[in-house]
Amino acid sequence: MNLEILFEDEYYVAVHKPHGLLVHRSSIAKDVEVFALQTLRDQLGIHVYPVHRIDRKTAGVLLFAKSPASAKAMGEIWEQGQVKKLYYAIVRGFFLQPILCEQALKNERGNWQEAATHFYPHLQYEINIPFNGFPTSRYSLIQCQPLTGRTHQIRRHLSHLNHPIIGDRPWGCNKQNKLFLELWSVDTMMLLACSLEFKHPFTQEELCIQTDFSEQMLRLLNLFEKNT
Repeated sequence: MNLEILFEDEYYVAVHKPHGLLVHRSSIAKDVEVFALQTLRDQLGIHVYPVHRIDRKTAGVLLFAKSPASAKAMGEIWEQGQVKKLYYAIVRGFFLQPILCEQALKNERGNWQEAATHFYPHLQYEINIPFNGFPTSRYSLIQCQPLTGRTHQIRRHLSHLNHPIIGDRPWGCNKQNKLFLELWSVDTMMLLACSLEFKHPFTQEELCIQTDFSEQMLRLLNLFEKNT
């Protein structure tokens, strides 16, 4: 398997990570043999260093550095909040107004951390499938901009707002996930890291690295169109 390269220069390389692919080896997934880091290393024939991480279930833009110095430089501007990250998600319900969610989140050590995410409505779908006592089902395609970088932040904030992401576990809606699995064999989490924007720390170029919707998300949006 080769990863789709979205951007490359002498310092960095960005790829489209598919849904279900881990960024690197992890003790919590000992049975997994394919990872983005090792796949890209073998694909390019050089060592690469992850600048950031996105969830295994999330598809989208993933940035690697080609040297420890490049990774350090990118890490510094990341910590300073100089990287704009945008995501798209397909969620339950009609999401009609922009929302800034500032719900604090508990980390793995049990400590509360401040967290903030901007959410913006994009498209709404009302499909002719009864659910939970209603004659139709409502869904939205939304844009998400995390302002902090907490674990599963977008997923947890959308769950808090009662607009869980389709296919998300454990933060999603089990009844919805079962419906999509039974109707259309959809078991993918509908979250995409669609772009990264930042000033290149070495060339000072303003970059916007983007990717297209995943095949799984396009398939679901097409199913929505056919069932409205």
